[in-house]
Amino acid sequence: MRSVLVLSFILVLSVFALGQQKPGQAAQNFVETTISGESIELEKLRGKVVVLTFWSTRCEICVAEIPNLNKLVDKYGTEDVVWVGLAWQDKAKLEEFFAKKPFKFKIVAQSLGVLLKYADRDPQGRLNMGFPAHFIVSQDGTVVYKASGWDKTSKIDSTVSRLLSDNVAKVD
Repeated sequence: MRSVLVLSFILVLSVFALGQQKPGQAAQNFVETTISGESIELEKLRGKVVVLTFWSTRCEICVAEIPNLNKLVDKYGTEDVVWVGLAWQDKAKLEEFFAKKPFKFKIVAQSLGVLLKYADRDPQGRLNMGFPAHFIVSQDGTVVYKASGWDKTSKIDSTVSRLLSDNVAKVD
């Protein structure tokens, strides 16, 4: 029985190993529910810029970056840009955290399934993703930006700005 479970787990991980997201590729779809109960399906967000941030309450860099990310939400709003924070922790832990430190993103708890789709793998197949990790998906569903580590807000800002202005130019 144990060997069947181990083999099943390895099979699932090997399927996800093919799902590394890189700029220029179509973003892999996912369906998740935010801690406020809103359903998010990436495919249904076509026509909007989507900023995905993988983070954790235990990651000091992630927590320190929240005020800067909140400023971007204030700057661009939520009509043309969807801001999604994908966290490891459960809903109760996140709500406790947000009582002290608000985060203006739509927050998805326990988002390991999405992480497995987006994370790189090392040669041995182990997850290889720095935190926080940011992905920006363009209006046509293509990953146009991928980065991890401290203070990527200026690059996120310029990428979102470019995507929004490119979209306006296409409409004109």
